[in-house]
Amino acid sequence: MIFRDKVSLVTGASQGIGEAIAEELGLAGATVALVDIQKDKLNQVADRLASLGIRALTYEADVTDSVRAARVVDEVLSSLGRLDHLVNNAGITRDSLLLRMKEEDWDLVLRVNLKGAFNFSRAALKPMFTARYGRIVNIASVVGLMGNFGQTNYAASKAGLIGFSKSLAREVAARGITVNCVAPGYIATPMTENLPEEVKKAFLDIIPMKRFGLPADVARAVKFLCSDEAAYITGQVINVNGGMYM
Repeated sequence: MIFRDKVSLVTGASQGIGEAIAEELGLAGATVALVDIQKDKLNQVADRLASLGIRALTYEADVTDSVRAARVVDEVLSSLGRLDHLVNNAGITRDSLLLRMKEEDWDLVLRVNLKGAFNFSRAALKPMFTARYGRIVNIASVVGLMGNFGQTNYAASKAGLIGFSKSLAREVAARGITVNCVAPGYIATPMTENLPEEVKKAFLDIIPMKRFGLPADVARAVKFLCSDEAAYITGQVINVNGGMYM
């Protein structure tokens, strides 16, 4: 297994893409640290992963809390002795036309989707610098590349995450740390299943592969970027969107 003796921390791991990423890394041998604000759902994921033979530890945390983020990383190091991979996946939507958007919905999306990645990346860099090794993968979105009607806050957060990743990649490359993004397109998850049918059809019409992606499609791209096979790849955005945006 390619990640034997490795430790992977995944935020937003209680469902959807985050859960799939944790499973993919765990099946490849990593011990996974699951982080989310939804404690009960997180524990259910940990139990399911354990049934697959994956060692999973849970950490309840709001990613917008920088103090808690630092403590989670410290707890992971105390329990597991190392941190090799960080996947900043936690994200939310609060969709609305800008003219109608509440300021608190703008602020919350930016805090979770962008500042959350800042908080955990900053905390994780300390042990990675010491080890002179690390993989940081940030989950962006096709919306951060092409924009989307009614999602100015979400698009801004994901575009910001891409710029953040490229800049951080330059800062840490000499320490053996890579920083990349995976930008999913329309992925069938609990967050997207509640969209109106006409919206789903509109998305399907512009996807050349004529199907929606699965969380596993994203997880496999993350696994590659965390692997030694991707050791010379940094500052990049890997699109997983079925051709929706090229």
